[in-house]
Amino acid sequence: MSKVVYDGWMVRYGRRKIGRSYIHMRYFVLETRLLAYYKRKPQDNVVPIKTLPIDGNCRVEDRGLKTHHGHMVYVLSVYNKKDKYNRVTMAAFNIQEALIWKEKIESIIDQHQESQGTNGNKYNSFEYKSDMDNGRNSSSSDHESQFSAAEDEDDSHPNLLRRTTIGRGPPESVFDWTKEIDSDLANQNGSNQVFSRKYWRLLQCQNGLRIFEELLDGDLLPKSCSRAMKAVGVVEASCEEIFELVMSMDATRFEWDCSFQYGSLVEEVDGHTAILYHRLQLDWFPTLVWPRDLCYVRYWRRNDDGSYVVLFRSREHENCGPVPGYVRAHIESGGFNISPLKPLNGRPRTQVQHLMQIDLKGWGVGYVSSFQQHCLLQMLNSVAGLREYFPQTDKRTAPRIPVMVNMTSTSVSSKRNQKLQETPHHRTRSLDQIRAANRNASMMDEYSDEEEDFQGGDQEVMPSSPEREMKKTALEEEPLDQIDFSIFSGNLRRDDRDNSRNCWRISDGNNFRVRSKNFCYDKSKIPAGKPLMDLVAADWFKDTKRMDHVARRPGCAAQVASEKGLFSLIVNVQVPGSTHYSMVFYFVMKELTSGSLLQRFVDGDDEFRNSRMKLIPSVPKGSWIVRQSVGSTPCLLGKAVDCNYIRGPKYLEIDVDIGSSTVANGVLGLVIGVITSLVVDMAFLVQGNTPDELPEQLIGAVRASHIELSAAIVPKLEPDTTECGRILSTM
Repeated sequence: MSKVVYDGWMVRYGRRKIGRSYIHMRYFVLETRLLAYYKRKPQDNVVPIKTLPIDGNCRVEDRGLKTHHGHMVYVLSVYNKKDKYNRVTMAAFNIQEALIWKEKIESIIDQHQESQGTNGNKYNSFEYKSDMDNGRNSSSSDHESQFSAAEDEDDSHPNLLRRTTIGRGPPESVFDWTKEIDSDLANQNGSNQVFSRKYWRLLQCQNGLRIFEELLDGDLLPKSCSRAMKAVGVVEASCEEIFELVMSMDATRFEWDCSFQYGSLVEEVDGHTAILYHRLQLDWFPTLVWPRDLCYVRYWRRNDDGSYVVLFRSREHENCGPVPGYVRAHIESGGFNISPLKPLNGRPRTQVQHLMQIDLKGWGVGYVSSFQQHCLLQMLNSVAGLREYFPQTDKRTAPRIPVMVNMTSTSVSSKRNQKLQETPHHRTRSLDQIRAANRNASMMDEYSDEEEDFQGGDQEVMPSSPEREMKKTALEEEPLDQIDFSIFSGNLRRDDRDNSRNCWRISDGNNFRVRSKNFCYDKSKIPAGKPLMDLVAADWFKDTKRMDHVARRPGCAAQVASEKGLFSLIVNVQVPGSTHYSMVFYFVMKELTSGSLLQRFVDGDDEFRNSRMKLIPSVPKGSWIVRQSVGSTPCLLGKAVDCNYIRGPKYLEIDVDIGSSTVANGVLGLVIGVITSLVVDMAFLVQGNTPDELPEQLIGAVRASHIELSAAIVPKLEPDTTECGRILSTM
C-alpha cells in the first residue's frame, strides 16, 4: 500500500466548455505513486473523484495566477508527458501552500527518476527554461499546444535536468531591468547597458530607503521619458507576503501605497501576464493639476532562488481608452524585485527594489521641473510603506491572494457602456456578478462531481450528454430576476448614486470580511461576496412608543412576499428616545434550503439565534469620532443587545432593541445627532462555528446614506395577535 506523503484541502480550478471558470474545494492526497482528490476527507475505502499515477515522466506546470469572480488563485497543473491530456489542475488561495505541494510532488517525481536510474530504466527528462529573452508574449499557462519544443526534444537530450515549467517569459515590449546584476548580459546587449549597476548613483536616503537615479547621457534619454529612479529597502517579511501585497489592487493597497487610488483588471492574458488599469493619487496641487492614470502590462515570475520579479510597461488596450478628467501617463519601464535575505533573529528579511521610469505627461511636466521627480519619489515611497506595514500587523497567517476587480465589465470603456445600457434590473445584476466574489469559492459544491472534467482549457474532457450540461448550466446561472422586485416598496427610497441623500442601496458584499472555509484552522477571513437573500425594501418609522413586529403592517414587503410564496427575513433596528425610531430592512428569497445554517437559524430556538446572529457595521463616511466609536468589528447581536424573534408562516422578524445596552446606547447618542452626515454600512449573517458551516455567507448587506429624521413616518400596525405580541404588550 502506498504511503501518504502529503494531504490537505486545495482548490480545484478549471474552465468549462461554455467558457466559465470554476473553483471547488477538494481534499488532495499525494502518495508515493499516486495523486488523488476527494470531495471530502477520505475515510475507509472511499473512491477518489480522480487519480493521476506519479512516475518519473510527470511534470508540474506553473499556471500562475488565475482570476475567478474577482478571486485570484495560484494554479499548478500536474501531468504525465506521455499523456498530456490526463492532468490534475490544483490551486491555492495563498502561494505558500501551492509551493509546498509543488515541492512535495517534485520530490516524488525525483525519487522515481532516481530509482529507475539505478535499475537501468532511464526516464527521458528535460530542462524547460523560461525563455525570458525570446520575445514571445504567450505563456504555457494558457495554451495546451505550447508544451514547448524543449519538451518534444527530450529524446535527443536525455541528460537534461527536469525543471518546473513557468511560462515563456515577459512580453517582448517589457524590459527585464532586474537582470542588471548580470554583467555578461549587459555586455551582450548594448541597449541594456544603461541599466547596469555602474550607471546608478545614490541620490538620497529617505524614509530608511536608498533612492538611486539613473546616470545617462542626455543624448541617449528619450525626450518622452524622465530618468529612471529606484528605491531599495529591507522589509521584515517573507517574499511571498510582500509579493501578494504588491500584486493587490484592493483595499489593502491603501495601507502601504500612498500613490494608489484605484486599480482593476483589464485583461488576463495568462497566469503570468495581465493588463491593468491604475489611477494615481498624487498630492501635487490637486486643484490645478489633473490626476493621472495608467494602462500597463504586468508580468511576474518566481525564480529558483525564491525571489519574485514583477515588471511593468505601458500599453494601449481597446477596453481601456482615455478616461475623462485624467491624463494618461506612460511607464517606460518599472516594477519590483523581491529577493530573500538571511533571517535576522529568526525573522524573515527581504530586499525590495522598486524601479520606475515614467512620463507623467501634461503641462505640469514641461513647466514645473520638480513635478516629475516629486511624484516619482511619492510612488517609490511605497517600499517604505511595505516596510512599516508588517511590524504593525499582529496576525501573520498565510496571506490570501487578493481580490481583483475586472475593469472590462465595470463600464470603464465606452464599448462596454453601450452593452450595459439595458434594463436597470439587468445592469444591477451584471455589476453584482462582476464585482461580487463567488460566494461558493470555498464551498463544497453538491453538483461538482458532474463538473469535474468540464475544463476546456485543461483538456480534461469526458463525454457528457447535452441534458447533463444544460442541467449544470441551469444550476450555475439560476436567474436572479425570477423574483419581481417591482412589487415591493418601502417609504425609504432606494438610490444607487454615490452622492444621494436620505436613501438606501445594496452594499457590495466584498466590503465585508467573513470566516473562510479554513477559519477553524488558520483564523483566515475572505471577502463575503454575494448575499444569500435580496434586500427588496426599507422602511423608516417613528412613533411615541417602541414599534415591535412591524411585519404585521398591511401591505409591507414581508406580507407581499408571503402572498407570492417567498420567504422574508425582517431586521427591525429599534432606536429609543423621546421619539422612537425604527429602521426596517426586508430580505427576501424564494425558499429556505433544507438543512442549511440559515434554515436552522430561522427554525431554531432563541438561545441558538442569540448565539449566531451577527452584525458587521461600518461607517465609510462620517466624523472620525463616530467611525472610531462604531468600528467595523463583527458583533453577535443577541449577546450585545436584546433581540426579539417573531416567526411567521413565511417570515422571521428580528427586533433589535439598541437601547437595551448601555454601551450601544452611548454610541447611538453620538450617531443620532449627526445621522444626516453619515453613510452607514450594515451586513447581517449567521455565524458559522464548525467546518461544515463555513465559509460564512451574508444574509444581506445595506448602505444607508444621510438619513433625515424628519423623513420617518408613523406606521399603521394591525393588532398583534401572536404570542410574542401578547407578551410584549404586558411588559
